[in-house]
Amino acid sequence: MARSWMDARQDDLEERFRAVRALSEALAAPLSDADATVQSMPDASPAKWHLAHSSWFFETFVLRDHVPGYRPFDPRYAYLFNSYYEAEGARHARPLRGMLTRPTLADVRAYRGHVDTALIDALGMLPQAGRALVTLGLHHEQQHQELLLTDLLHLFSLNPLEPALFNAPSAAPVDLPGPLHWIEGREGLVEIGEDGRTGFAFDCEGPRHKAVLRPHALAHRPITNGEWIAFIEDGGYRHAAHWLSDGWTWVQAQGIEAPLYWKQGEQGWTRFGLDSRQPLNPAAPVTHISLFEADAYASWAGARLPTEAEWESTAQNIASISGNQLDGPACPRPVPATDGATLTQMFGDVWEWTGSAYRPHPGFHAAAGAVGEYNGKFMSGQFVLKGGSCATPRGHVRASYRNFFYPHQRWQFTGLRLAKDL
Repeated sequence: MARSWMDARQDDLEERFRAVRALSEALAAPLSDADATVQSMPDASPAKWHLAHSSWFFETFVLRDHVPGYRPFDPRYAYLFNSYYEAEGARHARPLRGMLTRPTLADVRAYRGHVDTALIDALGMLPQAGRALVTLGLHHEQQHQELLLTDLLHLFSLNPLEPALFNAPSAAPVDLPGPLHWIEGREGLVEIGEDGRTGFAFDCEGPRHKAVLRPHALAHRPITNGEWIAFIEDGGYRHAAHWLSDGWTWVQAQGIEAPLYWKQGEQGWTRFGLDSRQPLNPAAPVTHISLFEADAYASWAGARLPTEAEWESTAQNIASISGNQLDGPACPRPVPATDGATLTQMFGDVWEWTGSAYRPHPGFHAAAGAVGEYNGKFMSGQFVLKGGSCATPRGHVRASYRNFFYPHQRWQFTGLRLAKDL
């Protein structure tokens, strides 16, 4: 008997569900229970919590709400692993997630197995709304896969042993890229935002709308570690001239002298990564910088950060699955910048700060119910980043994708590409 279109779609969704869930397990495979339990700072979450929260999402919004008779694995987990959904009631305080020595990592893995079995068994019976929530949950879990890696990186960086999560070969030496080339962007009226034709997109990516662009150009590649060292050596962190007021206050209060995870010793600069501490590769894109640092560098370089509309309008014709992104359980690290006269590395390697505030696109309306809290409630005080990173699962991002963080945060793989007015 021929398989129906719906059967094929169900098989596709099941295959994708299994693949995404398996990658989370593979990323966490090297962890001890202690590795997975400790929380390094309030902005980060323990690996165990990431594994459980992504399962709670499926259990709550799909199994509980769309599978009659489903019984939760442990009713107490609704309190432990809710993140910020006010509509779902009280939750464990975010800064105290590292105090959850129980359930153990083994218990969380059993929870994941229970949810996986129940959801796969239910796929054929789910209404369209339930299937849409499965798709949302998979993209949500991919976000947590990147957070799992960056949160572990921050955690391991605080250990004096500076342990490695993954063994990785040393980067082969490459020539430093030449000077920046400037690529003229589109001018006048352009359209940006999700248009409903590219498959899944988060609600904050739409609706599609028009924006007016003045004459401008983007640098053909991100700024490198070597170029950032020149900024440091020229007193970039010692003089207030190029800094936003809040940024200069942050630099002085925190004693910031270099990107996160950098150290300078007798042999020069090193950086810490999930492959332990390694010599800094001057040709690789600089990463783990805040919006404040990116903006200060741009000012020092006589340029500026691109706007979200400038970046997105340029990236719309570039394949978003290209570039250095996460393909499996391996050490994420930016690769050396490429040279030439065409745009490179717009997707992958480092999230690129823009100068645009994370605010709603014209016509945006949050979805009804608890899932409507997913993005809209955070549209205050944060800035948009574009393009994905070396820790972003391949296939997760697109030109309209809007990542967002506060201007002082830098534990993600964040970098910058310059822009200038023409």
